[in-house]
Amino acid sequence: MNSEIDIAAHSKGLIGRTTSLTECELALTNAAEIETDRAQLSVLSNDILNGRDVLGEAFTTLRSPETRRRSGAIYTPTAIVDSMCDWAASVHVQPERIVDPGAGSGRFLIAAAKRFPLSKLVAVEKDPLAALMLRANAEVLGFAQRLEVLVADYCDIELRPVEGTTLFIGNPPYVRHHELPDSRKQWLYDTASSFGIKASKLAGLHVYFFLKTLQLASPGDLGAFITSAEWLDVNYGSLLRTLLVGELGGTGLHILDPAVSAFPGTNTTAAITCFNVGEKSEALKVRNVDNIASLNGLQSGEAVPWATVETARQWSTLTRPTADIPSDHVQLGDLFRVHRGQVTGANNVWITGSNPFEINDAFLIPTITRARELIAAGEVLEDTKHLKFVLDLPKDLDELPAHQRNSIDAFLRWAKLQGAADGFVAQNRPKWWSVGLKSPAPIVCTYMARRAPAFVRNKAGARLLNIAHGLYPREDMTDQQLTAVVKWLRENVKIESGRIYAGGLAKFEPKEVERLPMPSLNAMLAFV
Repeated sequence: MNSEIDIAAHSKGLIGRTTSLTECELALTNAAEIETDRAQLSVLSNDILNGRDVLGEAFTTLRSPETRRRSGAIYTPTAIVDSMCDWAASVHVQPERIVDPGAGSGRFLIAAAKRFPLSKLVAVEKDPLAALMLRANAEVLGFAQRLEVLVADYCDIELRPVEGTTLFIGNPPYVRHHELPDSRKQWLYDTASSFGIKASKLAGLHVYFFLKTLQLASPGDLGAFITSAEWLDVNYGSLLRTLLVGELGGTGLHILDPAVSAFPGTNTTAAITCFNVGEKSEALKVRNVDNIASLNGLQSGEAVPWATVETARQWSTLTRPTADIPSDHVQLGDLFRVHRGQVTGANNVWITGSNPFEINDAFLIPTITRARELIAAGEVLEDTKHLKFVLDLPKDLDELPAHQRNSIDAFLRWAKLQGAADGFVAQNRPKWWSVGLKSPAPIVCTYMARRAPAFVRNKAGARLLNIAHGLYPREDMTDQQLTAVVKWLRENVKIESGRIYAGGLAKFEPKEVERLPMPSLNAMLAFV
């Protein structure tokens, strides 16, 4: 049937020649449904033509936030997309080609297609459903003929050479390294090595996309990506920082205030990074953005000399310089080494509140496994009676007596069935069954919360998982000195000293804790 008239005629004819009321009802119902579907399609098409991403909105409803976070499918608000495309239009009149490396429903390519009516468009999208949404949007909006859709992993693609400039623009997916296969991590390491750069296999997927873009790009190509801002400060981000200082050619860095919801449904602070491949700008333009309206086509920012950028250990300080340390103060790192607690790789296996396998109690170690255990402890953790145990077995099991080995072997058979031997952490420690808890830290602190860190004296000698940091004195300290340090830190370290994420979540990495200013030990004794 090609028209509503055909549908109606068919329905009337069927009613005239049949004695089955059921068939009549079915025919009328089908005709009504077809007519309703066409009406709905007309409404959807009008919504798309008027600028709404109705398919993308439906997709975010269809798949749970948790599922989308695992694959990095977090769609960018239109106002941010528009501002990034405005920037692209301000630096190039007409790119030959525009590439979106994680296209989703096509928000970036839709905006770019309007601004650059002659550009070839390339969408790279691993999810077939998202790619289908993009094709539908392109058909309705009239740019399907100049669109190429690659349903593939961006790290695996090749691009045809073009005569003119390519613009890379989009929102690379944020996927934590735990979710990435070892083969992909090896790709990162090998590809970075080909550029003479060392890469950490702890990097999130968004860093891979910058590196792949450099691999695909030619000198003079342009780019603007919005990502999580954590690469600005963490160790694995050194790869991306090195790329921007070097061949990727960083030109601008716009860090969005945590109050700006760049990634709806997440607590992630965002950064927009602009680059000009193979070019060295006079300085890196940086700024904090406190609301979407002030993005202003990414035109504003303070020019920071490259000498300053290259020597900065943390790039977030480029937009909020750290305060000068008073002359009578030191950095916490002058007195303590700060280490994050141990990772088990399989908490459901290694953390226990009981001993069902009757393993020797010497291997059941009282451990701080939740941040709230420190917050509840107050200034001092006096005992371990409320803590759970971590089963920490020795590397060499052959030295254990037979009666201990029987129970441990039974446990290890069970642990293997739970997958404890197969994870990334287990595969990268000397023996998969040996968690290797660090020695007790005399001071421990939380590092991620919507509050300042909770510094606690660990008089109980509890071990620590990676939900908190341990502070280890560089030289022996008395109990009185340790108590003074904890008291001063609890009263003087504020939430603003950390990196604030969307939703008011503050994070203190070990090196950030080491940079906290504090009085000398003698001065702090006055706080006891």
